[in-house]
Amino acid sequence: MYLEQFYLGCLAHASYMLGSETEAVVVDPQRDVDLYLQAAEEHGLSIRHIFETHLHADFVSGHKELAARTGAQIYFGASAGATFPHVAVPDGFELRFGQARINVLETPGHTPESICLLVTDNEKAETPQAVLTGDTLFLGDVGRPDLSRTHTPEQLAGMLYDSLHNKLMKLPDEVLVYPAHGAGSLCGRNMRAERSSTIGTERLTNYALQIRSREEFVKQLTSNLPARPDYFLQDAEINRGGASSLSEMPELKAIAPAELKVMLEEEGVMALDIRPGDQFVAGHVPGSVNIALSGQFATWAGTILGLSSPPVLIADSPEQLAEARLRLARVGIEAERGYLQGGVRGWKQAGFDLAQLPEITAQELQRRLSENTVRALDVRREPEWMAGHVAGAAWWPLDRFRVSPPEIDLSLPLAVHCQSGYRSMIACSLLQRAGFKNVINVAGGFAAWQEAQLPVATGASQEV
Repeated sequence: MYLEQFYLGCLAHASYMLGSETEAVVVDPQRDVDLYLQAAEEHGLSIRHIFETHLHADFVSGHKELAARTGAQIYFGASAGATFPHVAVPDGFELRFGQARINVLETPGHTPESICLLVTDNEKAETPQAVLTGDTLFLGDVGRPDLSRTHTPEQLAGMLYDSLHNKLMKLPDEVLVYPAHGAGSLCGRNMRAERSSTIGTERLTNYALQIRSREEFVKQLTSNLPARPDYFLQDAEINRGGASSLSEMPELKAIAPAELKVMLEEEGVMALDIRPGDQFVAGHVPGSVNIALSGQFATWAGTILGLSSPPVLIADSPEQLAEARLRLARVGIEAERGYLQGGVRGWKQAGFDLAQLPEITAQELQRRLSENTVRALDVRREPEWMAGHVAGAAWWPLDRFRVSPPEIDLSLPLAVHCQSGYRSMIACSLLQRAGFKNVINVAGGFAAWQEAQLPVATGASQEV
């Protein structure tokens, strides 16, 4: 049997193709599906089956387009309520393909319809060799239980405990574990960076599996959850109905600098600068927001923009625009207003001023804090803050910026940092857009602070 994992780093998402003889199965496909078609052709396979382990909330799936292009059947958990033709699979459902088989385990908890897929290669043994766990069991973590409109987090956490202990932990230690997400995904909070594991390893090392009491499990799983982006529930609904083909996306419209200036000043339109942070620092359209393509671009774009605020894109090249549109579509943003004609250069040539963003080093931050000539703002997530932070810094995680910017004393310049500089650039640009005049980015972030061996504090958060 052939099994391949396709890992999409910007979404920390893993999808899979399994093949036996001439028949292939795709599990949890990403929005753009050409990679599965290419892999199937290379291995002499025909894609006949598509499984979704649940209604994904952090990305838009390509199951509907892949089925349309291959004639494959789509399979969902029985309670998914998908509104397109599919097979609703109950616990114990079995699919045979070539010399292999998949057996469905109903494992509600992350979502009510979640399933896991036991995989057996009959040419090797008659017992399962692997389990595709979706968002039920991760490496070092389990799925968050707060992504349902119909169940409370407490109800789902209890269901998750039962699914883990009554289904997955009943499997032999040597069974390989292949999850749908890795480190960096917002579908959990403590994932390891590896791409696969075993039931035995998770049994020994996964913190959630060490919690023996169902009551304590529910308590821990529903406490201090990472912020849930608004677009998560919207993406789940898109996946319930099946997303349109990417080929149906309209051509992107060119917007002249003068037109964008009016849109920014009079209509409050969001201009999304996708260039690297150092270019944004040097000069950018006033009021634009920087989310660089180099990092978790789509996740942060969905979190900050949502799905109902189509942006105008600012880029340096057609290639950047094409990449941004694809990655935005993966989280359900596919109605951009257009792009700035000529980019930042075109804006400058039209006679409009560029804004800049000052930067300082970690050492300069330390010196200015000691002189009381700057205030520090940490925009990392709470676990990062708790593990270590700059003494005296205020804390307001970037996840909350969509709700409101921090209410902070502006009598001093505000030096913003994250771990490496990617998120602080987003935060600085949002603060500038909100009217904060004296904002400074800390180059290299907290990692640079640690590398310089500057003092690190720990303990409870100091929200602004």
